Amino acid sequence: MRAIQHLSALAPLALAAFAHADAGSDAGAGVLGQQLVTGLSNGMIIALIAIGYTMVYGIIELINFAHGDLCTLGSFMALTVAGALGMEMWSGVGGLTGVILLLVTAATFCAALNWSIDRAVYRPLRSAPKLTLLVSAIGCSFVLVNLSLFWGGLPMQVFGGGVAAAAPKDFPALVSDNSLLPDAWRLNFTSSDLMVWSVTLPLMVALTVLVRSTRLGKAMRAVAQNPTAASLMGINVDRVIGATFVIGGALGGFASVIYALYNNTISFQMGYRTGMDAFTAAVLGGIGSMPGAVVGGLLIGVARALSDGYIEARWTNSVVFAILIATLVFRPSGLLGAKLRDKV
Repeated sequence: MRAIQHLSALAPLALAAFAHADAGSDAGAGVLGQQLVTGLSNGMIIALIAIGYTMVYGIIELINFAHGDLCTLGSFMALTVAGALGMEMWSGVGGLTGVILLLVTAATFCAALNWSIDRAVYRPLRSAPKLTLLVSAIGCSFVLVNLSLFWGGLPMQVFGGGVAAAAPKDFPALVSDNSLLPDAWRLNFTSSDLMVWSVTLPLMVALTVLVRSTRLGKAMRAVAQNPTAASLMGINVDRVIGATFVIGGALGGFASVIYALYNNTISFQMGYRTGMDAFTAAVLGGIGSMPGAVVGGLLIGVARALSDGYIEARWTNSVVFAILIATLVFRPSGLLGAKLRDKV
């Protein structure tokens, strides 16, 4: 009888312990879910930039190290337009209109700039050794970084009056950060997350249709496989390569605006971080493979979010490159890359 009384006294404590454990597991699941949402959203941005890398490499086997810094200039162009039009005061339908305007402006600007770089720098060196092209791409990267630094010194209010050109710049919050899910879900899926997916997914679908089903896409695949044979078949190789740079630049412009709206801050050095993540994603997924670039971008985004949340932010780069090295040890061509026989 006394044992039963002891058990009855312990029952509330046991129930409280189980309730605490359930709450802890729910909280842990909520944190994990939030890290996955953040990682996938950032991964989509990385994937969009990585596609620009992999398209250029697939066509002319050039690692365009200037691509990340091109995206930086796209974000600075978007901030300039936002400041000139006073978009920091826009909201609702006006905010949506501003987002569309910035996307179109940055994409057009980056497409034109990327085509100009190819026309002025890469095209004259088309027949030069690969190392020459690689060094020229690194040189273009340094030039674009310095252009971003000078741009950040413009005497505009959105650039802090130009008194601190190297300081990070706040980007207008045109998209709400309020969660779209009920509080009971314990998951914060914001309008910014929805914006990332609503822009990147249609772009990737459209690019897939373009490459697989259009005349330009067939010409791009032919040039990627054998430029000499494509030229003999009447394909204008230089025009196809130029179109590839235009498409890759436009994707970089879209990604620059999405990144700025999602993170609400930009800097003249952001191209190094985003470019390195995107290049790593392209290699991880299989350089030259567009589906591989998407898979690699998502994996890196999730790996970064989980490392930031469960390890420490200072170890995140080490975690990402450890994943890359481990993958390449067992899969040298990348996750979705094709294993090609070396030409001798």
